Amino acid sequence: MKAIRVREFGPPEVLRLEDVPDIQPGPNQVVVRVMAAGVNPVETYVRSGAYARKPALPYTPGADAAGLVEAVGQGVTGVTPGARVYTSGTVTGSYAEQALCLGSQVHPLPANVSFAQGAAIGIPYGTAYRALFQRAKAKAGEIVLVHGATGGVGVAAMQLAKAAGLLIIGTGGSEKGLSLILAQGAVHALDHREPGHLGRVEELTWGHGADIILEMKAHLNLGFDFGALAMGGRIVVIGSRGKVEVEPREAMTREALILGMTLFNASPDDLAGIHAALKAGLENGTLRPVIGKEIALSEAPHAHEAIMEPGACGKIVLIP
Repeated sequence: MKAIRVREFGPPEVLRLEDVPDIQPGPNQVVVRVMAAGVNPVETYVRSGAYARKPALPYTPGADAAGLVEAVGQGVTGVTPGARVYTSGTVTGSYAEQALCLGSQVHPLPANVSFAQGAAIGIPYGTAYRALFQRAKAKAGEIVLVHGATGGVGVAAMQLAKAAGLLIIGTGGSEKGLSLILAQGAVHALDHREPGHLGRVEELTWGHGADIILEMKAHLNLGFDFGALAMGGRIVVIGSRGKVEVEPREAMTREALILGMTLFNASPDDLAGIHAALKAGLENGTLRPVIGKEIALSEAPHAHEAIMEPGACGKIVLIP
């Protein structure tokens, strides 16, 4: 089979398409024929060597995929060959024609969800759900500000928030992105290219501010988020690419909570809850992953360049 292999950490060009042996499942393992693989920012950090957790070289990147079950190992229950599934992690990496997964990493993909959409579920929707409900303890009627709302996690967060009865304000950086934000159910879309755009949040919320802020680029925004935050509000830091300076008094006066999160810290019970909720939302149509680009597996370096560019509008997926 064909797979992307990384033999040294470095720029996108280290992603190379190679021939590797077909996969056979062991006990409690599942082989998935990958029809689409999701591309996530964390995979670019790992590839560059900048991430704290570095896999042993060589390796195949990727955790998210959707496809058909090809084979199951001894002890696997609830999934049979031919079943449509999406993955929430893999053993061998998803940037490939086949992926080896643990039985617990494979989830049913409803017929109303395409394979490309299925590849957009695992990390983006899992992250958004954990941020909103497991970390911020979001409740119906609250106001949530979603930074970078046009990316994979941002779109997922808006759909989950809308289904749970929250009021949504999203930020984006293009006219297409701002239209997407409103189409996903946000009551307001703010252009983050405009200086002082966060200053409008208090006005738009009748002086209340956002109860929850989902922060994708804390190194740029965290110091300004407090001005948009309600009393007792919560900021969930989902992403950051560097250090930031903040004024602690801003947190004190608002009695604010700054909550870090990473999906990798979720317990097995947390993950079971996440995927039970996602399954229900996919089946009833309230969760609808938005695909921005489909790129051939052989063009994985281009995908890693594209996902780090501004102006995201939906999820990037690789097609083997």
